[in-house]
This record gives sequence, structure tokens and C-alpha cells, in this order.
Amino acid sequence: MNVILVLFARAFIALVQALPLDLVARIGRAGGALAFLLDARHRKVALANLDLVFGAEKPAGERHAIAKENFRRLGENYLCALKTASMSAAAIAERLEWVGLHEAVPADSPSVVAAVGHFGNFELYARSKEQLPGWTIATTYRALRQPALNQIFLGLRERSGTRFFERRTEAYQIRKAMNAGKTVLALLCDQHGGDRGLWLPFLGQDCSCNPACAVFALRYDAPIFTAVCYRTGLARWRVEAGPVIPVRDAAGAPRTVEALMRDINAALEAGVRRDPANWFWVHRRWKPASRWQRPGAKAQAGSDEEG
Repeated sequence: MNVILVLFARAFIALVQALPLDLVARIGRAGGALAFLLDARHRKVALANLDLVFGAEKPAGERHAIAKENFRRLGENYLCALKTASMSAAAIAERLEWVGLHEAVPADSPSVVAAVGHFGNFELYARSKEQLPGWTIATTYRALRQPALNQIFLGLRERSGTRFFERRTEAYQIRKAMNAGKTVLALLCDQHGGDRGLWLPFLGQDCSCNPACAVFALRYDAPIFTAVCYRTGLARWRVEAGPVIPVRDAAGAPRTVEALMRDINAALEAGVRRDPANWFWVHRRWKPASRWQRPGAKAQAGSDEEG
């Protein structure tokens, strides 16, 4: 069964990569629309999340339309990610615009932390390597249970030149990369942070937040910036880097993890509100607090929880 699954995955990826990008995007959008009709579990999660965040701001019909478009975009983004992974830098440049990246990565900084979220075709964050020659771009991932499938998707991602570290088993390699300097460590930080995440508001609702971005930035005295991938048209995107978030205050003292996370959350919230259908609403972002999540609880890096 595993062999059949791997062969199917390879054949599917090869087929997607052989098609024109616009066609891939249209097929993905159609698949997302079908998933909205058939996937009741994730549809309910998305609608519940939208009700929680926008219930007092947007009518039910508008929230339903956002959820439906969100599914279309998820289909488009997932399928396009398979295609864009095989595209050359020149071909990507025709579809992807970068804004503010060079301003967010100071040339004299030894290392930088990028706090990113599940916006648009977020796999394109890895293509920042092409925009920052001389820098190492690194990020983390969670390995799939099926080793052969994991190698297939890891191989696709590594074509960008970005270094991918398994977050549960390769902490030493992350530390080594950061200590080497000239490294941008990009971490997804907009999903549920697990039982020991920092309890803070996100989009007006208290929830568990993964503080890894802030913890790493303080540990290596590295400035932080946020980045959001916006969809600008069919199979077209723009990644916008936000202003640098300093890890020290005006007096030169290190800021707290909570203060940094509040700034990060505020920047990502602005991205969600600017284009609500562009974010990952199908994730259970707002779960009940655990016994660890009380005022003053210690933030722990790597306390993220998927799904």
C-alpha cells in the first residue's frame, strides 16, 4: 500500500508540474469549491472561526462567501505550490513580487527572524533565497509519518535553496545555522501554540500562541520582521515584509516575549483583515486554555501544535 501511495504521489506531482500554471490554479480553485461542498468538518471549522472573529462586523452571508472563497484559494495554493516548486527563478519572478524584504533584512545583522503565517501560497516564502544572495534562509517543518512521502515533499521544498530542519529532531542544526550568522530563520507562528503556548489575543480572541519567533529572536539578539503572502490575481502573488520589530527597547534592554508576540500578532492580524479569504481559516485556532496557560506562564519555543 505504501509503494502504491508513493507512486501515485510522484505521478500526481509530475502531472501537475507538466501543466501550465494558470490551468493548475483553475483546477485547484475548482477542487477547493468541491471541497467546500463535501468537507463538512473543515467547512464548519472555517465558518465557526469566521463567526467568532467577524460575527459582530460582517453579516452571515458575507462570512459564508469568505469561507467559500477561502476553500477555493486553498485549492489553488496547494496545487500551485506543487507547480511553483519546479519553476525557475525567472519564471517565478513573472508571478511573484517582493515588497520590503531588503529593508527588513539589515545587511549588518548577523541573523534575522521572520515571523510568517499561512497566507496565500505560503510555500513561496522559501523563494526568498533568490532575493537575498549571501544569506542562508532556514525554516522548520514537521515530518510526515510516511518516510517516503516525506522525502518527496521535502525534496520539492529544498529545490528553492532554503534549508529545512525537522522541528522536533534538528534543534542543534537550527542553533548552528543561527550562530553561523547571515541566516534568516522563518517560522510559521499563526496557528494554535499547543498546551504550553503563550496565552494572548489574536484577532480579538484569546488563544494559545507559539512564541518560538520571539524566543529565538531574544536568544540570538536578532531583529524580527513579519511577512504576508497576498494573492494579487490568478496564480499571482506578492510577499510583503513588514517593518523590523526590535528585540530591545529604547534603553537597550531586551523586551519580553509577550511584548514581541503582541507586535507579531498585530502585524499578522492586519494581514488577515486586509484580505480575510487569504488566511487559513480551516485550522482550529481558538481552543480552550490548558492548565499551563495562565498569566505569567513561561513561554516555550517549539510548543506548536498542528491540526
